[in-house]
Amino acid sequence: MAMTKAEMERHSTQYQTVLTDVRHAIQAGDYKKGIALAISAWDHIDGMMQYERKYGGHESVDVEAIDTVLKFAPILFDFESLDKLESLLKNQRRIEKNASANLTNLRVKATELMWDLHRLWGHLEHNPGQRQDELGRTFGGDQDRWRGLAETWEKIGLLSRIPEGDSYRLSFSTRMDEPALAKCPSCAAVGKAHKSQFLNEVSCPKCHTVVSFVLLSTDHKVGN
Repeated sequence: MAMTKAEMERHSTQYQTVLTDVRHAIQAGDYKKGIALAISAWDHIDGMMQYERKYGGHESVDVEAIDTVLKFAPILFDFESLDKLESLLKNQRRIEKNASANLTNLRVKATELMWDLHRLWGHLEHNPGQRQDELGRTFGGDQDRWRGLAETWEKIGLLSRIPEGDSYRLSFSTRMDEPALAKCPSCAAVGKAHKSQFLNEVSCPKCHTVVSFVLLSTDHKVGN
């Protein structure tokens, strides 16, 4: 059903209002809250984009509420939010069509980044004291990218960076023997075990596929 100008404008205003809260949460280092707020703004994306295209003179539109999830969900191993984004793009194809970036491609890259970070997590668990300036050589790719990810993990309290010479030694701030929930990426079954048990590939007890389980947020409820 077509929207009126007033409806489009209302969605645009509500979208921008939520984005202000998203930015405040991210600036405060509360990435989990920022992601949740960004997802709440998705209800207004279509109307906002229609308003910008029809009355703002924009052929394509930046979608900060999606960009926020693409940037921070992988860092938190937030498989659920990336899964929600995949559903959004499939169900509302006009968003992809009118966006200034290839959102589907960016979602795929964000998922790949999450798995790279999963490898880093496992490596640091088995190699405490890893030097930060050796991450690029250990995992490949841009050393500055790995340094930035380590700094972000430090900001959210996952990692400690202890100065040593012109670099840092890295170690976890969180205890690996704490219980955690994780999801099988193959069948979506949720299991509970010590965090350390989810760092290596295991056979899913439900679908029996050998996978790397994805850690879930602490407020996830089994059955969601």
